[in-house]
Amino acid sequence: MKVTLATHGGQAAAIHLRLPPKALDTDALPRSAAEELARLVAAAIPTTEEATEEAAKEKRPSRARDAMSYTITVEDKGRSTDLTQSDADMSPAFAALLGWLEKHFAQP
Repeated sequence: MKVTLATHGGQAAAIHLRLPPKALDTDALPRSAAEELARLVAAAIPTTEEATEEAAKEKRPSRARDAMSYTITVEDKGRSTDLTQSDADMSPAFAALLGWLEKHFAQP
């Protein structure tokens, strides 16, 4: 499984425009880390009902002008899934996945 993280917006939006998405491949991770990432990804992918609710939210304007938004792309078994949320309206499962990815990418 390959997972990428792209950030958009916020007060440093111009900086983020120049940065490529951060990426990782679970084949390069220790088994326990790969399993934890797979669990977090599965929890963050919305069910059909949740996806319908998210689509309705996207039609409403955001109240946080300088909020960051994040796109996590998961490529697995020939399928690609994009998960996009922002600081202004983020599910707990997405926040857990984002936190794990940010912690992983911060390691040297």
